[in-house]
Amino acid sequence: MIKSIQQFEESGIKKLEKIIESFMKDPKDMASFVYGIRDEVIALGLDLIKETLEDCNQMLRDSAKRKQSWEVVRTDEKKLTTCLGTVCFEKTLFRNKQTRESAYLLDRILGIESHERLTEDAEAKLLEEAVQTSYRKAGEETSLTDQVSKQTVKNKLHKLTFPQQKETKPEKKAVEYLYIDADEDHVSLQFKEKKGDLEIGENHRKNNCVLAKLVYVYEGIEPEAPRSKRNKLVNPRYFSGVYDGADNAKLWDEVYAYLDSHYDLEKVKKIYLNADGGSWIQSGKKRIAGITNVLDEFHLQKYLLKMTGHMKDSVDDAGKELRDAVKSGTKADFQEVVERLKACAEIESTEKRIDESASYILSNWTAAKIRLENRKTVKGCSAEGHVSHVLSTRMSSRPMGWSRTGVDKMAHLRAYYWNGGDMLELVRGQGREHSVAAGAENEALSCESMLRWERQRHNKLGKYIESISRSVSTEVKKYAWFNAHIWGL
Repeated sequence: MIKSIQQFEESGIKKLEKIIESFMKDPKDMASFVYGIRDEVIALGLDLIKETLEDCNQMLRDSAKRKQSWEVVRTDEKKLTTCLGTVCFEKTLFRNKQTRESAYLLDRILGIESHERLTEDAEAKLLEEAVQTSYRKAGEETSLTDQVSKQTVKNKLHKLTFPQQKETKPEKKAVEYLYIDADEDHVSLQFKEKKGDLEIGENHRKNNCVLAKLVYVYEGIEPEAPRSKRNKLVNPRYFSGVYDGADNAKLWDEVYAYLDSHYDLEKVKKIYLNADGGSWIQSGKKRIAGITNVLDEFHLQKYLLKMTGHMKDSVDDAGKELRDAVKSGTKADFQEVVERLKACAEIESTEKRIDESASYILSNWTAAKIRLENRKTVKGCSAEGHVSHVLSTRMSSRPMGWSRTGVDKMAHLRAYYWNGGDMLELVRGQGREHSVAAGAENEALSCESMLRWERQRHNKLGKYIESISRSVSTEVKKYAWFNAHIWGL
């Protein structure tokens, strides 16, 4: 770090002075002034990172503890892309004297895999952009001065794992009602297992759709602001992914685990499930006890309109009759209104549409009745809007082709993003093996070794010390801290 700062004093400050001088001559060129300052600051940051890493490598080479078990093989150049830019530094390859294993010990201490080219901060930046825009844009925004390919972005996404977040709660919340909304997004695939394996259906279209499922839990709705007409969900929690076949149970088990860890379920009067009646949604009742199924308002209104669309000026009256039959009547009462509507149909296709819509409502009769009867406690379902915002905006609103793995990982990532997840924490939780200096915190450096290191640093950099008002003792502290990690190898 001392050499980087010294170099900045000798050349960087002069460059900054020239940039400022140019700006004073032409104050209207503010952009060049800002860009110039930015480039110099970034260059200083990259130099500091490079020098610090090479100092750590040198400490390894000089370490008496290391020399007991590892011998030097050669020195290689390593390139790491950070969110600032690419850092090129030298690191040493060592060989274990007993096992003959070769390893870059600096990589072990830094927690970097042997062929890794991105630092955690750069990978987090990559995910922050990929979850919102595209692979290409994410590659461009990974670093301020460099970029990675969209294939790299895709590979990083496909390797992601999403462990359940373990949140410590002092006590479970007590609420009277909880709400679960569920729906799915239809996402287009490029292929199922390999390219060219998509089948052509009876409608002469490729069967290339996969369902990205979305479930979210919330405590109710409230106005966004005191006088706002817009509402927002209270403490929503999102769950999303493909979850095909038997994996569907895993989705609902995740939902239940969240409910059980955050709420006192014994004090909850009702858990309402707002949905369209899909089979994968209905299976949730088998995984979470006490759920009351409710047909969401969107689909109820959709099928009622299909049944009354041909009534022209009497649409409202016909719709009211149907609603009253569902709310207060029986299936027979409802079917009677349906037959009268069919009698007014002029063409066969209208009758068919009425029968299909009536069949849908009858198959979800209890759920539809609860929707209309319990207006005070049953909240309006916003699943369609949430599918659009949480999933479709990134995955299906524009022509895109995904792999099945890509759909699943992006759906998980979108849910993580909407839950307020930290991308850096997600990257750090990917199962990388970070070196732990077991017992090293109790190891003390001898006075002799610290003085020897101080003399070496002073002989090499002593002429710079006074100019930057730094003490060599700071370097000794760094040596002591890093040496603890060497003892953990």
